[in-house]
Amino acid sequence: MRTPHSGSALFSPTYVVARQRFREAALDVHAQVDTHAVDAVGPSGEALAIDVAWIGAREPRGAVVVTSGLHGVEGFFGSAVQIAWLRGLAAGDVDVPARMTIVLIHAVNPFGFAWRRRADERNVDLNRNFVDDGAGETYTGSSKGYEHVQRFLSPSTAPSPLSYPAFRLGAAWLVARYGMPILRAAVASGQYVDPRGLFYGGQEPSAATALVQSRFWSWTRDAGAVVHLDLHTGLGAFADYQLFVEPPHAAHVQWYWTHFDYERVVSVADGGVYDARGVMGAWLARHADGRRYRFACVEFGTHPEVRVLAALRAENRAHHHAPAESSVHAVAKRELVECFCPRNPLWREKAIARGGEVVGQAMAAVGHLGSD
Repeated sequence: MRTPHSGSALFSPTYVVARQRFREAALDVHAQVDTHAVDAVGPSGEALAIDVAWIGAREPRGAVVVTSGLHGVEGFFGSAVQIAWLRGLAAGDVDVPARMTIVLIHAVNPFGFAWRRRADERNVDLNRNFVDDGAGETYTGSSKGYEHVQRFLSPSTAPSPLSYPAFRLGAAWLVARYGMPILRAAVASGQYVDPRGLFYGGQEPSAATALVQSRFWSWTRDAGAVVHLDLHTGLGAFADYQLFVEPPHAAHVQWYWTHFDYERVVSVADGGVYDARGVMGAWLARHADGRRYRFACVEFGTHPEVRVLAALRAENRAHHHAPAESSVHAVAKRELVECFCPRNPLWREKAIARGGEVVGQAMAAVGHLGSD
C-alpha cells in the first residue's frame, strides 16, 4: 500500500491527536463511525473512547478487522497503520472489493494509550484478560516458577538511574539460577496474583474486554468469513514483523502460509514463543459460532527484548511508586514509548509500509477463506 504521506508523519504525539486523526480520516472516506466511551479520563481530563469505523458492504460475505492499542502504548503504531490505510483509500491507492467490509477498531485500551501504559486503568493486561472458562482457563494463579521472578519483575519501589544496568544483572542472575524458560513464561503467560505487577490478567473481564466479547461479531456485520489482525509492537527484529498463529488456529497454519509471508508465520501452539492464556484472538476463535474466523497477532519488532522488558518494569514501578510530576516518571514513560514506537524514521517508514502490506494480504485472503 502506497501512502500519500511519509511514515513518520502518520504517527501521533498523543492519544487525543491520534483519535482525532483517525476519526477525520474515517469520515473523509464516508465510513460509519461508532464511539464507545470508557469510564476513565486521560492525563488532562479528556474523555477516552474506543472508536469503530466500517468501510464497505453492509451485508458482507467477508470482513477484515484491524484492531489497535489492545496494549495501550502500542496504539501509537497501530493507530498510524489504520490512519495510513484510510488515507490510502482516500487517495485511491487501495480499494475495498464488493461484498467485503473493513472494520477498524481504534484504541481497544484507550487508557493505556493516553497514559502511555501497556495496561488499563486497573493495571490489567487486556491480552491476558480474555479468560475462557469453557477452555478451562481461570483468573487464578501464575506460571510455573513465577514466585522466583515476581519481586524482580515488579519491585515495590520507584526506579532510579541505576535501574537499567541493575535489571540486566538481575535478569542474568535469574536466568543462570532458574533458566530462561521461567522468565519467559512469566512474561508470556500472564499472572493473576499481583494486581500491581506486570502482565496482570485481572479477576474478571475488564470493560473493554466485555465490550469486545459482546459486540465483536456485530461489528463484523455477521460476515461468514473474518480475518482479524491485532497490531502489536515490541517483540522481534527491528522494523520487521511476525504473524503469531495461536493454538485455536494451529490446524489452519497451512492457510496462513499460503496467504501471508511464509517465513513470518509463527505457530505458538504447544508452548511456543507466545504461550499465553486469556488472549483475545483465542477467545474469539472459540466463540466464532461456525464462522470461518482467522486471527493473527501481528508483532512488529523494535528494540532488544531485554531493553523492552526493562522499560516495562521501570514504567510499572514509576506508575505505582513515583510522583506523576517527577522526572523519574517522565523518563520511564518516554522510554516505554520509545520501546514500543521508536522515533527512528527508518523504523517508522518500514513499519508503516509493512503494516499496509499485511492488511492488503488479509483483504486478499478473506475471499479464499473456507475455499482452500
